Amino acid sequence: MSDTLKYTDDVLMADLKALQDAVQAWATARDIWYDCGFKSYLDHVDGEPSEIDPVVCVQYYSSDFEWALYGDLESEFSDLLGHHGFWFELAGSGNIYYYPEEGPRCQAYAQYFRWLWVCSLVQEDFADIYEELYSHFAKRPDDLNRLGWRDYEILLARIFQTQGFNVELGPGQGDRGVDIRLLQRDPIGDVLTLVQAKKYSPRNKIGLETVQAITGAAFVEEAKGMVVTTSSYLPSAREFAARTSGRIDLMTSDEVIEWCRTAEGGIIRDKSTLVSPHAVERLLLDVRQKRDSRVLHSSWGYNSTHNSFAVILKETRHAALLMSLPGQNLTDDGYGQRGTEAPLIDARALEFHRADTVWRVKKRIWKDGTISFWDGNHLYHTWDGNPVEFDYYD
Repeated sequence: MSDTLKYTDDVLMADLKALQDAVQAWATARDIWYDCGFKSYLDHVDGEPSEIDPVVCVQYYSSDFEWALYGDLESEFSDLLGHHGFWFELAGSGNIYYYPEEGPRCQAYAQYFRWLWVCSLVQEDFADIYEELYSHFAKRPDDLNRLGWRDYEILLARIFQTQGFNVELGPGQGDRGVDIRLLQRDPIGDVLTLVQAKKYSPRNKIGLETVQAITGAAFVEEAKGMVVTTSSYLPSAREFAARTSGRIDLMTSDEVIEWCRTAEGGIIRDKSTLVSPHAVERLLLDVRQKRDSRVLHSSWGYNSTHNSFAVILKETRHAALLMSLPGQNLTDDGYGQRGTEAPLIDARALEFHRADTVWRVKKRIWKDGTISFWDGNHLYHTWDGNPVEFDYYD
């Protein structure tokens, strides 16, 4: 067993819990553990983790905790973390990032938190935005077994979508044995395929009953049938499928991995090519005529105020593609350091239709109906059409 493999998820989480308990006990004994707590990096930034220096957790804290670390207690705190195999970094805004020391355990943490990130991408729609999802399973096929059954169904549905099928994902329960419906448009007649997804352990092989059930459903709906499993099939199941004259296909993780490789190759990494220049030009013309919810604004900075503007090029239920918009100063203090600005929406904005200024974001709809977009660094909301203040003085 390699050094990395011995660090199972349970071992890593127990290791992390021991660190958090030790930090809390240390701070409590010094009366600085108030308004403090821990959260995951994914919960903190909702962004992609580093594969080199993974943040194992984020601590939020009060000012007293930070003052202690700037004083005589800093070396004592560092020694405590070193005893557990970690180190820290003050990340600003009342947060501490904790990292594992270099070595196999650090690599194991990186793989674990990347896995959590990949799982967060398994949404009921992500269309052509995230190639990492397919890349992960193409490179780590065993991780298919770690998915929950519903996530497995969703993953299969989106893989089929990349293959050009019209996909209908079932409700997950009460689907009468049909998890996914695939419709393939054909000049000589549409072809319907009913898919049963079986997320089983490798030891739990698919038997005759499952294959007979999908065959019956396919017969009733005059469709083809398919079973896709993370396990394998008993001889009786394969023999029965062979007698259906190609009407029933039995697929395993081998096929899913190959589909993932194909899907990954079909995902365009230069996101700007997903929307034609002509479509962008028409979009800019449309949004400049009036206040438009597709124009976004983000304000950020520490003891200063910076602004970023963007426009939505493409949007799904859970994600979107944004394109940067240049800003223009409306007023300033004569030095260009303080004033007001607004997005510049004209032909000059077309210069931002390129790979480095078109990027993906996660979309969130809040309970009050407002929508935000997060790219791991900045939070965007709909621009209200009014000039916004900037202040570069620190």
